[in-house]
Amino acid sequence: MRKTLILISIVVITFCLVGALVYYIKIDSFSFAWSLNFLLMMAALSFTETLKSGLNSSYYEEKQWERKGKVYENLGINVFRKILVWIGWEKLNKKANPVKKDIAALQHLHYQTKKSELGHLVILLIVLGFNLFVAFKFGVLSSLWLFALNVLLNLYPIFLQRYNRPRIERAIRLAKLR
Repeated sequence: MRKTLILISIVVITFCLVGALVYYIKIDSFSFAWSLNFLLMMAALSFTETLKSGLNSSYYEEKQWERKGKVYENLGINVFRKILVWIGWEKLNKKANPVKKDIAALQHLHYQTKKSELGHLVILLIVLGFNLFVAFKFGVLSSLWLFALNVLLNLYPIFLQRYNRPRIERAIRLAKLR
């Protein structure tokens, strides 16, 4: 019951904060797009940390068309990975979640990719809704900040999780063979 109340509170508070953003910041501005994405990231993190679901859906399994990550490589995932290193995100991420070579650490990392992907997917869909609203109400050019930041801050992180997860799964299988 307590967990449900916390989850409902997170949704209600997030809804109110997004409403405040809409009220106080011009909806077709860079500031709005940036603020919306980071507000939703904090909310998604709070939600997934509280939810603690097993995330065992078949959605997280590698699909046939994804095999070996070639589709993501063709979409520029390696460039995105280099950008993350360049801005220091990888260093921060490794500090918060150090990669060890034991099975428990690999399984934790595997679960973290699912949580991250779920959060970014929910944010992607919410921001897409705002993106479409702004495009129809103010024009496509006015929605470019929302679109660009949604691709950079949500779509590519989803690609990255889907690219990395099969590699982590292989490492877990190899570690179990030892």
